[in-house]
Amino acid sequence: AKKPAPKKPVASKPAAKKPAPKKPVASKPAAKKPAPKKPVASKAAPKKAAAKKPNNTKTIQKVENTLATSAAPKFKNDDIWKAWEQMVQIRRFEERAGQLYAMGKIGGFCHLYIGQEAIAVGMQKVSKPGDQVITGYRDHAHMLACGMDAKGVMAELTGRRDGYSGGKGGSMHMFSVEKNFFGGHGIVGAQVPIGTGLALANQYRGGDEISYVYFGDGAANQGQVYESFNMAELWKLPVIYIIENNRYAMGTSIQRASAQTNLSQRGVSFNIPGEQVDGMDVEAVYDAGQRAAKWVREGNGPIILEMLTYRYRGHSMSDPAKYRKREEVDEVRERTDPIMLTEEKLLTRKIADEEKLKARRKEIFEDIADAVDFALESQLPDPKELTTDILAPLNEGAQ
Repeated sequence: AKKPAPKKPVASKPAAKKPAPKKPVASKPAAKKPAPKKPVASKAAPKKAAAKKPNNTKTIQKVENTLATSAAPKFKNDDIWKAWEQMVQIRRFEERAGQLYAMGKIGGFCHLYIGQEAIAVGMQKVSKPGDQVITGYRDHAHMLACGMDAKGVMAELTGRRDGYSGGKGGSMHMFSVEKNFFGGHGIVGAQVPIGTGLALANQYRGGDEISYVYFGDGAANQGQVYESFNMAELWKLPVIYIIENNRYAMGTSIQRASAQTNLSQRGVSFNIPGEQVDGMDVEAVYDAGQRAAKWVREGNGPIILEMLTYRYRGHSMSDPAKYRKREEVDEVRERTDPIMLTEEKLLTRKIADEEKLKARRKEIFEDIADAVDFALESQLPDPKELTTDILAPLNEGAQ
């Protein structure tokens, strides 16, 4: 008779309590929804910020520094037209250099500047006669911006005797004393102490010339850079350090390689002011360069300009750039290409129309084609040149 008693709790079905565990089960899908949202939001945030910027320009973080800030001034009509011409020249030169490399006409390494044209052009507009320029191995654009002849540069790339270094320097080791271009250096960051030395020489001579020292986000982690920073600030040397942050150094994202990704602040411990600049806008580059040059020429010592930019090609011609997606490159091209942005300004300000741009672009392309023909028709260096321009002559009779 007592047996039915335990059956009653069974009849009461503690299983009725089972819906309770079902409730948290039902709540789990809701908990799962935020999970996919978090990674999506974190990855898409930079791109969305760029998309919200009017006129397809990037959102640039402004860094507090001792420089007075101002709205980027407009170039005069003639200046922005010439800036566009130079950027188109550099772009086409690099495209043809890439083609020649693929054909085996250029040996060694070849690092292209496609996508970064606004930096070299905008900063060169700031310089005055006597100022020096020095950079790393992504250097063809700086040569052309300095006024070096495209024929001589292309001849050097192809190893011909009519090149700027007699065909013995190639892509990474080209100089022009006439144009105050001091290289072209193949060792990562090596140009920074040399450029600092140029600034020391300027100070010693008592003039107001500036040394423009370019290096990339990868070189920004080199020890010799910070030794140079210390010396430059200690002696108040007239130097502008221009960090061309194209995001990927030799193939590693800056987020994975640098503890401090705001490279403009790398001089804080040395009391060197710094500023981030939209390196895709030639007028923004010019504006920052003008203020930086004023700061330096007034005797305040060095300054750092971090140019936020992007390279469309791999680190060098041998780099397939598998560390990033093709869609990322396409997005930058479509939204912030420096030549495209400048063309929009030319059209908006009625400085040029589509026909004028098309006609001038064709002329520039023909000029670069002539430079290619000149280079390929130039003679190779005489074998005797192997023993010249070395530290010591060979002993007589040496082979």
